[in-house]
Amino acid sequence: MARFRYYNYFLLGLIHTALALSAQGAGPDIPANQLLIHPATEGMPRNTNFTVQVRSPGQEWREIPAYLVKVDQVKDGWHTPQDSSLSFFDFCGTAEVLVNYNLGGIQSARVRPLSGGITPKVQGNTIAFSLSQSCNLSVEVNGDIFHNLQILANPMETARPDPADTNVIYYGPGIHQAGTVRVSSGKTVYLAGGALVQGRFLINHVENVRILGRGILYQSRNKALLIESSTNVTVDGITVVPLSYTVQVGQSRNVAIQNIKSFSAGGNNDGIDVFCSTNVLIDGVFLRNSDDCIAIYGHRWRYYGDVTNVTVRNSTLWADVAHPILVGTHGDTSNPDTLEDLRFSNLDILDQMEPQIDYQGCLSLNAGDGNLIRNVRFDKIRVEDFRQGQLVNLRVFYNRKYNTSPGRGIENIYLKDLTYNGSHANLSVIAGYDEARKVKNVVFENLVLNGRVISDQMTKPAWYQTSDMARFFVGEHVEGLRFLATGETPAAAQPSPTRTPQ
Repeated sequence: MARFRYYNYFLLGLIHTALALSAQGAGPDIPANQLLIHPATEGMPRNTNFTVQVRSPGQEWREIPAYLVKVDQVKDGWHTPQDSSLSFFDFCGTAEVLVNYNLGGIQSARVRPLSGGITPKVQGNTIAFSLSQSCNLSVEVNGDIFHNLQILANPMETARPDPADTNVIYYGPGIHQAGTVRVSSGKTVYLAGGALVQGRFLINHVENVRILGRGILYQSRNKALLIESSTNVTVDGITVVPLSYTVQVGQSRNVAIQNIKSFSAGGNNDGIDVFCSTNVLIDGVFLRNSDDCIAIYGHRWRYYGDVTNVTVRNSTLWADVAHPILVGTHGDTSNPDTLEDLRFSNLDILDQMEPQIDYQGCLSLNAGDGNLIRNVRFDKIRVEDFRQGQLVNLRVFYNRKYNTSPGRGIENIYLKDLTYNGSHANLSVIAGYDEARKVKNVVFENLVLNGRVISDQMTKPAWYQTSDMARFFVGEHVEGLRFLATGETPAAAQPSPTRTPQ
């Protein structure tokens, strides 16, 4: 009977998806707006702070569950989990959202990322806004970022696997005590909307594997998704509530991580960590983590080799502690690694809270353990007013807590259209280690801080360096640092283009 029930949900999903695909290019008889509300996720705790409703324009309002997820408020250096809320649905066209705040009056309300330009309408204890494209949002009442509501407005799924296919591991709506699932080559794992899978997926020495769906992978005490020594792996659409790393990619090739969401509230609960891998795409993710959101490393543990061609794009990163982006801490002193051809584009960074001065930086390139970091490009990075930390931290260093030697260097770094609006940023740091381990050829183009373009051509007292105007500390062993306004960029200043993951 359970199999039959899951199959009915699968057929219903196919009908919704077919309607949505037809609506995108069909005639006037097919409505342009489609909305899919998934079955309630049994076993997922609820949060009654918010009541959430959604509809297509002109249709009836439909309530969607508000689930409880833990997020991290650091107090005096200690992790202090807080009760936040999470709702999700799929749509195409236009969706209207109505949020009731059940704890009292609304003095202020905002919807982030602010780059989305969503200005909510507030009446009494109700917040209303509309969406015209898929997005991941934070609805915050009275400035409260810990007891907020995250809304995951997913695109409609374009393809779902057949649950009767022997190459499909299918989890329908309901609770599944899965434990550790070792995924074989050629397999597709599907978590349907309404599925709560308690366990982890191990993808080890295999190829052609997919993890898909709109379900939730919940409370794994190990790495929730562990991808090791594998090729052609896709993870798409699921939400992860981990007690450790969300995704760990080690010594793998051709990995795509798309539209996943993660919420964590404990120590070492990273988002996505990449070790010694090639051709990795991270696209459209929403990571709210209590440690690094995106970390890219060389050697550690059983992983060996360089890192090449990693792309992170179209994503939102929220570090309740540590770094939104960290590159380079771990490597192989005896056989040094190179981390190169890295690209970060179209990102919103919503927060950093890191009291440890030596571990700050929303954009942090820290070369240790003999690592050489080179050919890195940042494009269209929007940083909102984080609570405590630095905007950038580019250092060749020797962190004796984690390293056995300093890194070899950092070179050919291009940062274009980096914006920060806020007042809490500490001094950013750019520093080499010695004459043999330098930071070289770092170019900022159109660095905008609180609306002001920072450029070597800007008007300033002659005794000031441009870095002073940006509140950047530039230490020893740095050469080729430039600040350009848009239009000044010589072609030779840009690092070699990043290859597209295959």
